[in-house]
Amino acid sequence: MAEPTQMHREVREIPDAVDRLLSRGAPAIAAAAAAIRDLDPPFLLSVARGSSDHACTFLKYASELILRRPVASVGPSVTSVYGVDLRCRGAVALAVSQSGASPDIVRMTASLERGGAHTVALTNDPGSDLAAAARTVLPIHAGPETSVAATKTFVTSAVAGLWLVAEVAGDAGLLDAIAALPRRLEDATRCDWGEAAAAVDGRSLFTIGRGPSWAIANEAALKFKETCRIHAESYSSAEVLHGPVSIVGDGFPVIAFAAADAAEADVARVADGLVDKGARAFATTARATRATVLPHVRTGHGLTDPIAAVVSFYAMVETVARARGIDPDRPRYLRKVTATV
Repeated sequence: MAEPTQMHREVREIPDAVDRLLSRGAPAIAAAAAAIRDLDPPFLLSVARGSSDHACTFLKYASELILRRPVASVGPSVTSVYGVDLRCRGAVALAVSQSGASPDIVRMTASLERGGAHTVALTNDPGSDLAAAARTVLPIHAGPETSVAATKTFVTSAVAGLWLVAEVAGDAGLLDAIAALPRRLEDATRCDWGEAAAAVDGRSLFTIGRGPSWAIANEAALKFKETCRIHAESYSSAEVLHGPVSIVGDGFPVIAFAAADAAEADVARVADGLVDKGARAFATTARATRATVLPHVRTGHGLTDPIAAVVSFYAMVETVARARGIDPDRPRYLRKVTATV
């Protein structure tokens, strides 16, 4: 039997990483939440790239659904390339980076602090330049992550940010679901998506979702490209039929991410509709009738369901990479830390 990849090991470590975050992160989360409640920001900003930016998309929906505060993603190049400092007094800015080392993220965060925002860094390195630039630091406690593909750090960034939102809102139901995540995620690592893996044949594919699950679809598309060298595009279930559907043909792979929330029925309907157009569609919802229902874990809340789904997906995509003869720990042309300016 081949030695497990580091990505495989790190996916299996996700439940323990989340448990570590929940065990150690409460004081920092409570302090940050209290400061945000006192500030009562009219809106939030996010700064990130890659998988961290997908975590920010997830947190955008969490903020808008729970706090009713809009979130805007800020392009780091506004400061690092164009030299502009934004006016953002009274806002909260979330800067997410597993390494905290990318110069453009650091410079943008410092700029937002100068512009009047309350900056919060979510990072796996509390001694990083990003942590030094931000007013508040929330360590994500993922532990070492050496595979180039981010898995533990994506999940712990998403959980830390969601926990912060839940604490600000005092949402007991969401807080309970977050507290139960380690055992739910352990179950998610065991979901068998082998049928979906077998349908991924190397051609282009779609990942779809809506709301918070669309953020997970974004992350899934990136991982197909990064670890499997397969072109994948992510679409909202509200948009995929507006033009992209034209390339769907016989056996075209589609993975639809759905949670137990108000968008679940729509995602299931679209996945079923793509089957009618020839797609080989899979969905994380029992509401699908023609798409193949993937084994999935429900977590007691629509905002924690997508986190379980991405854990099951990570376990699957690692097997796709290996089946294609690719080492997912070392994607070509990529390094663990991408330093952009």
